[in-house]
Amino acid sequence: MKDTQTVTWMEDLAFEGEVNGHKIILDAEARVGGKDRGPRPKPLMLTSLLGCTGMDVISILQKMRVDVKDFKVHADAELTEEHPKHYKKIHLIYEFTGKDLPMDKLEKAVNLSQDRYCGVSYLYKQVIDLTYEINVNNIN
Repeated sequence: MKDTQTVTWMEDLAFEGEVNGHKIILDAEARVGGKDRGPRPKPLMLTSLLGCTGMDVISILQKMRVDVKDFKVHADAELTEEHPKHYKKIHLIYEFTGKDLPMDKLEKAVNLSQDRYCGVSYLYKQVIDLTYEINVNNIN
């Protein structure tokens, strides 16, 4: 299986890419020569991680027939001080909202995503300290 991506320089520090038929512009902040027309590449790494594991978890929970009313995954990431600046630690917070959510099934879904299904997590764990926690907001 192969995946090919291309970005095309627009002007200044802006690049346009296409991902699954959706156009995306990457740009830098004005203070470093960009015009802030799109996200920076490193935060998109976090978005990719959150989307990958989030999709896994919801898919698994749907198969388990767990009725989640709201779900968010947050990332707290720590960059190195020296160049090349990169993420050295990422802590994920899985936040579930629902009525009488079974913690054992939530944990199983998150663990399956982290240990078996999410390719982004798998890759990042090779070089980044990746940890996570689960928070549940029960509603009546």
